[in-house]
Amino acid sequence: MKRIILGLMAATAMSFSAYAADVKPALLFDLGGKFDKSFNESSYNGAEKFKKETGIEYREYEIKGEEEREQALRRFADDGNNPIVMAGFSWATPLTAIAKEYPEISFTIIDGVADAPNVRSVVFKEQEGSYLVGVLAGMASTTKKVGFVGGMNIPLISAFGCGYVGGAKAAGATQVFENMIGDTPEAWGNKPKATEIAKTQMDQGADVIYAAAGGAGLGALEAAADGGKLGIGVDSNQNHLFPGKILTSMLKRVDVAVYNSFKDAQDGKFTGGINVLGVADGGIDYAMDDNNAPLITPEMKTAVEKAKADIIAGTIQVHDYRTDNKCPY
Repeated sequence: MKRIILGLMAATAMSFSAYAADVKPALLFDLGGKFDKSFNESSYNGAEKFKKETGIEYREYEIKGEEEREQALRRFADDGNNPIVMAGFSWATPLTAIAKEYPEISFTIIDGVADAPNVRSVVFKEQEGSYLVGVLAGMASTTKKVGFVGGMNIPLISAFGCGYVGGAKAAGATQVFENMIGDTPEAWGNKPKATEIAKTQMDQGADVIYAAAGGAGLGALEAAADGGKLGIGVDSNQNHLFPGKILTSMLKRVDVAVYNSFKDAQDGKFTGGINVLGVADGGIDYAMDDNNAPLITPEMKTAVEKAKADIIAGTIQVHDYRTDNKCPY
């Protein structure tokens, strides 16, 4: 009997190893670098969690320019990587063509949509999280003037800004300064420009600055901290970057999207289609920890939690700029 049990255990182990070997995950980052303390790094954290839990290695690649996207994606597909996850909407164009050429491979694009049965498109209700941090900004501001520094001038980032305006004004802000860093993908890495914009907004009276600009946003957060003002982080929890100087961070669970794609593929449960994640799904939130706890008063906590509950209940419906390219707030 002992010999039979050992034989079954060995067969099971071999079966699992063979199955796991069929999963060759890969993660392609967007411009701005893997360790941007924001969007890309959140995707990296999700992949690292999968590796730690399963022991399965994954490939990764940081592109240096737009011209590398199609070549990198095709190379990973040719090498048999599966699933392949891409961080960033700019992957949509090459993915749309390549996904059809490799129907046996599962692809995930985060923040973009590609129409193919083997593609999972994960998008977020960023406007909801931005509304929440806007509520905190409006209540924390003594001047009642707050700022928003966006990365690339696209509807996605305008959705961040619009939601923030709505929350800030609902909480008493009288003016919200909004500026984008640039019109090309290079904006995500232009930290000096983000610094310059934040300083200009502070000169105009803004005492809370929300940066939704990838790695470039670190420039705005640093400028706010150096200027004795408050910053608001984005995507990842950035509260620890300048403890006591960052009011909160708008959490966009890119890490969960990456982890789920890898894990679903491993478990044979990968499905295509559009996944929309918001506050109600746990895909969007705001950050609270020891670094910002002293900045959040009980009244602020009560107000933001009420706003969160109202969004989940549908009492508050935060406008999505992407639906009509307008912001009603």
